[in-house]
Amino acid sequence: MNNLTLLEKRKKSTIARITRNSKLFKTIIHAIQEKKGERIVSLDLKKIPEAVTDFFIICEATNPIQLKAIGDFIEEEVKNKCGEKPYKHEGRQGEQWILIDYVNIVVHVMLPETRKFYKLEEMWSDATVAEH
Repeated sequence: MNNLTLLEKRKKSTIARITRNSKLFKTIIHAIQEKKGERIVSLDLKKIPEAVTDFFIICEATNPIQLKAIGDFIEEEVKNKCGEKPYKHEGRQGEQWILIDYVNIVVHVMLPETRKFYKLEEMWSDATVAEH
């Protein structure tokens, strides 16, 4: 009987995590689209043992002002709609690549030249890619 209770709790926690991640994922994509981010893709990294997160979401901004606007809006929308703050964010000073880490989902907002140089999609080519 005790094992059944533990199993039920584990299932509920997994379902809650999936639901929370799904809402977070959708909120991030929507925020990027609202600020006119381009070439939006998600990489599903769950089946890659070396990956430190479940998903990468990658998009482009046409200039440093839009780059900052997308990054700021993602954080604002996620806080308002999901009640979550990022674990970490980086790159606001460099104005070429903003990384926002929500632990299970890591967002990369990049200028086109930076994206071409780092080729994250190629580096994680084993991942399932979806365009948004």
